[in-house]
Amino acid sequence: MNEKIAIMTDSTSDIPKHIIEEYDIRVVPLRIVYQDNEYRDDVDIKADEVYRRLSEEVPSTSLPAAGDVLGLWERLKDEGFTHVLAIHISSGLSGTGQLIENLANQVDGLVIKVIDSKNISMGLGYTVIEAARKLAQNASFDTLCTHVQETLTKMRVYFVLETLEYLTKGGRIGKVAGTLGQMLNLKPIITVNEEGVYTTHAKVRGRKKSVDRLFETIKGHLAKPMNNVAVCHGSALEEAQALIERVKSHGNVGEVLLSHVSPVIGVHTGPGTLGLVVYPID
Repeated sequence: MNEKIAIMTDSTSDIPKHIIEEYDIRVVPLRIVYQDNEYRDDVDIKADEVYRRLSEEVPSTSLPAAGDVLGLWERLKDEGFTHVLAIHISSGLSGTGQLIENLANQVDGLVIKVIDSKNISMGLGYTVIEAARKLAQNASFDTLCTHVQETLTKMRVYFVLETLEYLTKGGRIGKVAGTLGQMLNLKPIITVNEEGVYTTHAKVRGRKKSVDRLFETIKGHLAKPMNNVAVCHGSALEEAQALIERVKSHGNVGEVLLSHVSPVIGVHTGPGTLGLVVYPID
């Protein structure tokens, strides 16, 4: 059977729009829920608007709507696709992948493979991009799935927050730890572990020191040529651009991408989020 393969992910992947369009990556939005309304992530609402409204209301976040997922698959079938590779946010941070898996069991006429990235933001996004690039080389579905699993083992993500307030409010860290961290002006370097959940990589006091430590953290990865890097930010564009220049000046760097974190991520991390994703190029 001839394979016509679609690559699918969710809105927390933070893939730059021009790359989504270039490779025809299909993205299902998570949802942001306010008391008086509900929005599709990065479709009906942008991160900057979420940040502006945080002082009035901290919204909750929700999984993609089943109708959005099933509707996408129906369109893919109409377009002649036979296979879907769905790569999603860590199951340790969201039930999105499980939802997609459950819905896939209801669909006939498509072979759907769901992969848990055990990552977030461009840690997920760069994996999706690599899958799309492999597909562009006419890889088979089985080869593509294997390639994604291999890529995931190499992907590293680190980020620092301006404030721990929103991780605390969202229950991602304990209230005592969050409050103490705020009092001490702690800016922890956070990563995602092998189980796909947040963990503290290092604790630093003050914004400038934390950003410097963030860069120092990936310098060890950049010691081995060559690496692709993504810089992600939430309403911290100037710092992100300065970080890109530092990365480029280091050497051993192939591609460097700039990405804005999605509104859903922004709800939990707040403005001032700055992240780095790095992985070695074969």
